Formats: sequence, structure tokens, C-alpha cells
Amino acid sequence: MTKSDFIELVQKNGGFENKATAEKAIKAFTESITETLVAKDSITLIGFGTFSTIEVAEKSGKIPGKDATYTKVAHTAPKFKMGKTIKDAVAGN
Repeated sequence: MTKSDFIELVQKNGGFENKATAEKAIKAFTESITETLVAKDSITLIGFGTFSTIEVAEKSGKIPGKDATYTKVAHTAPKFKMGKTIKDAVAGN
């Protein structure tokens, strides 16, 4: 599905007057999720899922076929845990 297709779907399902309004709603949603995760907070949408962050530890490894190693620095990563309603819908239950 393209971004344009998704905007049309949101317009139809949300009852928005036009695509521009639907696109604003999508942008507001994604910016709000991003802002919440940058603040290292989480947000739960009952039935849909939970957006949160996790701390990933520093990791070292060896490059295959070479005598070199690498180190991936510790960082914060986004995480999404699907809710039961959406999980069941996707599974066909």
C-alpha cells in the first residue's frame, strides 16, 4: 500500500472531508508518537498496541572472512507490541 492509498483509506474510514485533512491527521499521529518516544515515554492504544523504547546494549562482533572486529554502540530503539484485538484480526480469529 502506498502512502497515497493509505491517506485515502484513512479519509474513508475516518470520514474526513478531503485527503489533505486525512493527511494532517496521519502526520499529527506520527509526530505525536515520535515526540513521546523521543521523551523515552510509552503510549498504549487499547486494542491496537503499545509504542515504547528499549535500551540496546553495546555489542561487539567479528566481520566474517576478515580479521577485523566491530563495535555497535549502545542506543535507544523504538519498540511496538501489538494488542490482542489487532493480533486476532490479522490471524483471522
